Amino acid sequence: MSRVYLDHNATTPLRAEARAAMVAAMDLVGNPSSVHAEGRAAKMMVERAREQVAALVGCKPTQVVFTGSATEAAALAVAQKGRFGGRFAALPTEHDCFLGWSEAELLALFDARGALDAQGALTFCDWFLRDSDGAHSADRGPAALIAVSAANSETGVMAPGGKVAANNFIDGSHAATVPFGVVCDITQMAGKVPVSYDGDKRPAYMILSAHKLGGPKGVGALVNFTADDPTAMLRGGGQEMGRRSGTENVIGIAGFGAAAAAAQVDVEAGKWDRVEKLRNILESALEASSNTTIFVGKDAPRLPNTSCFATPGWKGETQVMQMDLAGFAISAGSACSSGKVKASRVLTAMGLSDVAGDAVRVSLGLETTEDDILRFADTWAQKLRKHESRAA
Repeated sequence: MSRVYLDHNATTPLRAEARAAMVAAMDLVGNPSSVHAEGRAAKMMVERAREQVAALVGCKPTQVVFTGSATEAAALAVAQKGRFGGRFAALPTEHDCFLGWSEAELLALFDARGALDAQGALTFCDWFLRDSDGAHSADRGPAALIAVSAANSETGVMAPGGKVAANNFIDGSHAATVPFGVVCDITQMAGKVPVSYDGDKRPAYMILSAHKLGGPKGVGALVNFTADDPTAMLRGGGQEMGRRSGTENVIGIAGFGAAAAAAQVDVEAGKWDRVEKLRNILESALEASSNTTIFVGKDAPRLPNTSCFATPGWKGETQVMQMDLAGFAISAGSACSSGKVKASRVLTAMGLSDVAGDAVRVSLGLETTEDDILRFADTWAQKLRKHESRAA
């Protein structure tokens, strides 16, 4: 029986549209920085992809900066923190590409359902606005740049209202708008649900990655909503309008653009509604097999394809290996950490430290079938019964 791939949050299969665009790009000879006909043809392909990515995320094409990954895009955004008070912090549930730069984590922001704790946010905002002597400095301008995901890669839990985080939090002591810059990770959101904002508010920056929506690996983008171009980290030839030097990965960018365009069509057609129904069928089947399994964020807004669940006492890494041998690809932890054997930092931050080492993530794709998930649920239940018999 063929294998079943249920790890789409880690990476997605390459879309046919992306493959075709990449093959076409391989036949282009020119450097997109060259002014002759061959160079202009390559440049046109890059700019078409820029328009396609912009259409997916709701920005102007000139606001899209192509990078080598979402991780590089995150670093480029953090490098602009001097424009936001010079401080940067990431929620403890953020991806490592942000936590590696964070000088402080936003603690106590999430409850066990994965919902935002408003009081925790207020407390943190008040702390950030205070000088070293404790005096309040609400008039000093932006207090910091903060990383906030639109959707968590491990749990699928989305920001309130399923919308991209904007540039303001509320200061608890003064009940006034505090100008925080926000860099929003939409890597998991883009291509699954519409990228929308609260009214006309937008974050300072967004980051995303091609291979999470059916494009190739090794290409990402920073979306810049600020009035100023980001100061480049990679300096040299001044490509990407001086914002990121280095000859553009024309083949990867072409695939990114084609995947973004195809993903937008799927989102608008409501194709992920079917996937959400399959996810719910899966969780119902798993619940029927276990009355101790915890489904993280089940009562909170979630991505339509993601289920993160933990069975106390049954290690997530063990489940991943057992299901892999049975022909199912799932993960324990986030997309980039699924090969690491350690408890989930995200679940610990959400107050679920007791089961943080027992969780697995199943993430479905558009090609996933009901037969796939029912076979998975049946096999998982068999493995659970064996685990319980050995533990008895």
